[in-house]
Amino acid sequence: MLKQETPSEQAGQVNPQVEAEDIPAEEQAEGQNEPPKDITPLTPEEKIEELEAQLAETRDQLLRKAADFENFRKRMNQEKQSSIEYANQALLLDIIPIIDDFERAILAGEGSSDLTAFLEGIKMIEKRLTGQLESKWGLKRFNSAGELFDPNLHEALTMEKSPDVTEAVVQEDFVRGYMLKERLIRAAKVKVLMPKEEEN
Repeated sequence: MLKQETPSEQAGQVNPQVEAEDIPAEEQAEGQNEPPKDITPLTPEEKIEELEAQLAETRDQLLRKAADFENFRKRMNQEKQSSIEYANQALLLDIIPIIDDFERAILAGEGSSDLTAFLEGIKMIEKRLTGQLESKWGLKRFNSAGELFDPNLHEALTMEKSPDVTEAVVQEDFVRGYMLKERLIRAAKVKVLMPKEEEN
């Protein structure tokens, strides 16, 4: 059967029920971007209330951030203090076995009359201690006897005139000095021979 045209179609009028796909995309977008016409603008009082609420929320966020930062700072200070307090733990763990050796040597010496063996044992322990401190920790003891006097390394406790020297020379170590790697941490306390002044 043939479809009969409606009077409006016969008159050349456009059918109001047009499918959406027949409408250009630009016109559809324009219709979607248009603000709803039933939204009324905020009154000044309502606008102030909205801004105050936003300000309160921002202030609350800043306070939370400040509290978080303060907690972080305190935690870092505690960890730093803990690191300082226990920084020497590894060194002390190396020294403890040597203290044990000293205790054993003392106990052995108390029950023995062989002073030579006791002395040799003490020397071995001392050598082990100084060797470990030097090889593992960089602590080096230096001898000064026979060296030229250096005020950067030596502290002169006594001085003596001598015709045998032309420059100040360390004659004797009273207390030996120590270097920590490349840094002097204790000057040697020494006796110094000074050149004797020539008589006119």
